[in-house]
Amino acid sequence: MPGFSAGRQAEIARRLKQQALLLGFEACGISEAAELTGEARRLERWLAGGGHATMAWMENHFEKRIDPRKLVEGARTVVSVLQSYYQPEAPMPGPATGRISRYAWGEDYHVVMKEKLFLLYEWLGREVGGIEGRVFVDSAPVMDKAWAARSGLGWQGRHSNLISPRLGSYFFLGELITDAPLPPDGPAADHCGRCTRCIDACPTGALDQPYVVDAGRCISYLTIEHRGPALPIAQAEATGNWIFGCDICQEVCPWNKFAAPTREARYRPRPGLADTDLETWEELDVETFRRLFKGSAVKRARYEGFMRNVRHAAGPRRPGEAAR
Repeated sequence: MPGFSAGRQAEIARRLKQQALLLGFEACGISEAAELTGEARRLERWLAGGGHATMAWMENHFEKRIDPRKLVEGARTVVSVLQSYYQPEAPMPGPATGRISRYAWGEDYHVVMKEKLFLLYEWLGREVGGIEGRVFVDSAPVMDKAWAARSGLGWQGRHSNLISPRLGSYFFLGELITDAPLPPDGPAADHCGRCTRCIDACPTGALDQPYVVDAGRCISYLTIEHRGPALPIAQAEATGNWIFGCDICQEVCPWNKFAAPTREARYRPRPGLADTDLETWEELDVETFRRLFKGSAVKRARYEGFMRNVRHAAGPRRPGEAAR
């Protein structure tokens, strides 16, 4: 885009956001590709304190993680997008339900989001006569929440998730990093105020330090990333009937009264994922697991990890006794 006037660049940015909405995203914001200086210091402290638990891969590619210009040569702009996965009509789970986080009820968001981001990338390339760049959906060293916050799409709440004042927090994030120079949007203000509902509601104490997640105590980490035949004893009793992920901190967030229902049909719940009881999950065999979760984010836990979570959630009980 060299030679394009500031007015022309602003017009392209405006139309880019319109195109993002047409493709099915709920919001789109723009940031200048630059080093995330403040975020880098916070990330260093978090890693040094072991907040990432066994996720050693988060220590890799640190320089690329904090500076997109080292990830994409010639990068000048980071375009961030949000896509809702909220299902307002979903059944309410009971105490015997094996709970799966809302984000994993439908198709794998990595596939759906990348498909749409590639279309947005192609549109921008046609509009400006060619660009260089890459698209990202939670699969490379990109600090997606930091970029979305810088572009004005929301702020990182006390539970560390991005919160949009219009959409709540039930959404996926994706980025387009490109050499196209587009005018950046300003960051959004933090509106958590004095609210501590997410901190108070977390049963494992993973949010004891506001704005920071202790992964080793987070139910999502324990039921997805943690490997091994058993859950850590210190947190095991507090995981309840969650068998993949956790939504507690989002369920209690007052901003989610604005949660926008998803427009993406592929995020609709697969049959049984939102309301199957633990006794039924206990009968799941590996072939059924592979068939049921083909193209699903749940596969990340693997069959052995998923069944470990199910057995733990069901707990020891006498014949005929309901699951905890």
